[in-house]
Amino acid sequence: MDIRVGYGYDVHALVAGRELWIGGIKLDYERGLLGHSDADVLIHAICDALLGAAGLRDIGFHFPDTDPTYKNVDSKILLESTVQLLAQHGWTVGNVDATVAAERPKLNPHIPAMQACLSAILRVTPDAVSIKATTSERLGFVGREEGYAASAVVLIKR
Repeated sequence: MDIRVGYGYDVHALVAGRELWIGGIKLDYERGLLGHSDADVLIHAICDALLGAAGLRDIGFHFPDTDPTYKNVDSKILLESTVQLLAQHGWTVGNVDATVAAERPKLNPHIPAMQACLSAILRVTPDAVSIKATTSERLGFVGREEGYAASAVVLIKR
């Protein structure tokens, strides 16, 4: 079996007047993440990890923020397109291990819903999608509540 590992990382600033989408789930919060799309930092990190593992460049190459097609797009659509692109090259997802760094709101209560949402798109069982939440102990831009960061490691297979 041919397997590969990929790594993705993304950050977005927190701003007023935007909805907060993480892992395909809308959270009730006073601010959201700034971006050309819905700015789902977790999905973007997963897309980058998948694309990188397959040697298919990155999310900005496939879904550029200069293209009006992707203005305010639901990032679940980007993830579905990424999974389809991998399939065209003979790859399927094995598993995902991801971490989101955010001070507030608490993400842990929402992780099962995120796993269910993402596993359906990735075509894997929910236990193949590990999502961890952490803070940055009030340090850096995450700690000052200026934004969120996410990283993801994926395994793909042929």
